[in-house]
Amino acid sequence: MQTYFFILAALLYLGCAFLPSERRLPISIGTVAGWLLHGGALMADMFAPEAVRVGFGVMLSATLWVSVAAYWLENRNFSLDSLRVLVLPVAAVAVILPSVFPGNMVALTGKSDWFLWHIAISILAYSTLTIAAFHAVLMVLQESRLHTRPGPAQSGWFSMALDRLPALLTMEKILFRLIAFGFILLTLTVLSGVVFSEQLFDKAFRWDHKTIFTLLSWGLFGLLLAGRKWQGWRGRTALSFTLTGFAVLLLAYVGSRFVLEVVLHRILV
Repeated sequence: MQTYFFILAALLYLGCAFLPSERRLPISIGTVAGWLLHGGALMADMFAPEAVRVGFGVMLSATLWVSVAAYWLENRNFSLDSLRVLVLPVAAVAVILPSVFPGNMVALTGKSDWFLWHIAISILAYSTLTIAAFHAVLMVLQESRLHTRPGPAQSGWFSMALDRLPALLTMEKILFRLIAFGFILLTLTVLSGVVFSEQLFDKAFRWDHKTIFTLLSWGLFGLLLAGRKWQGWRGRTALSFTLTGFAVLLLAYVGSRFVLEVVLHRILV
């Protein structure tokens, strides 16, 4: 049953992604309907009595579920309609991943009470930094459009949506607000994973590719925030750090889990 809800949510996301900007009410209602279907099916698929499903498909789907909510809320406060053409198609793909790559169920018996909190915080961290990466892509497109004279082929609805974005300085403030919040959540994720590894995962902390990539991403975002505060970093420097940090973070969990689950057929927590 969840599979049908996942597919319906994906279709709603795709439909809303490519509606003209003027159809604000259908876009808003369709996005919320898709988000509710996505979330309900995801929760039913993830949780069972005394067990939780983990895997790169579930994690990516949950990350995009939160990212869609973040887009919808931000679009209430600022004119960020062009962000939906980036977020919703990716969410439409992510929403069906748990059906294709289900991962594995992990028994909660004997696990620390903080195990689910660790998963929830890590999903929120990845989601916040995912929407920050989408936001950075939007800023790259916005800056590029400012330096080129739009021709007839560049006057589509997406180009007009770019023209309605807030000023780059406002976009930059939103970006750093997202990065700062995501960095705090990522810090909590790292600390809980390092300090309470044995209680959370029933094994001592170890240096593996997942840990190294996560810490590298954490360092990149931390350096960006420090550079912003002490050196006034902005513009292309900020965008490059954001996209690089996100790419490394993506490799930390989603990339490594994909290799382990799909390529090597290994089941890990």
